Amino acid sequence: MRINKYLESCGVGSRRACDRMIEEGKVTVNGKPCKLGQDVDERKDSVLVEGKKITLVVKNLYYIMNKPKGYVCTVKDDLGRKTVMDLLPKTASRVVPVGRLDYDSEGILLFTNDGDLVNRLTHPRNEIPKTYHVKVEGLVTEAMLNKIRAGVELDGKMTNKCNVHILSVDEKFTKLSITITEGRNRQVRRTFEYIGKEVVFLKRTKIGDLGLTGLDRGKCRPLTAAEINYLKNL
Repeated sequence: MRINKYLESCGVGSRRACDRMIEEGKVTVNGKPCKLGQDVDERKDSVLVEGKKITLVVKNLYYIMNKPKGYVCTVKDDLGRKTVMDLLPKTASRVVPVGRLDYDSEGILLFTNDGDLVNRLTHPRNEIPKTYHVKVEGLVTEAMLNKIRAGVELDGKMTNKCNVHILSVDEKFTKLSITITEGRNRQVRRTFEYIGKEVVFLKRTKIGDLGLTGLDRGKCRPLTAAEINYLKNL
């Protein structure tokens, strides 16, 4: 980051004012006088203004996205696939996805640079409820659903009990709603595989009671203060 932008972000003053301070020799980087246009690494370099050390003020950012299919939930992808970061506004710097939705899944996805909130929403001990709408091939019986509700064995360990019920049925598919309190890898898809059913559509519709009302597929927006407060107290 350019030194004048860094100083401005730290609240020292406008970039023009910061440039003047640099010209006047009031700014040092790692003990040496700073030069106009110099780059600094805010994580490694020690920046002093008139002998006083300054640090970057990190502003917590919070976004909600209606993730579409065809995007991976990573900051960068080694295979060159599109990532959810491509859908964020340029102002959403340094945020990361909270949890995951796989490439073929869609729905609610949160982003933040607030590490405490990320830990709260993703740590298994907190059992944050997440609701999904799924479509599976064929008929699903109550006997099958009872197996899911009681928990299934994945990777040698039983899942928590869950809530699941049928939304609609036609000749080819059954649509269901399922709420889980864990976040294991591809948990919903693998849960239905346990009863011999393939999920052909999966959308996360809620985290707790926070949903996607009014947010089109592929769009995102900042969370409101009320929504942030709700998530911090889930």
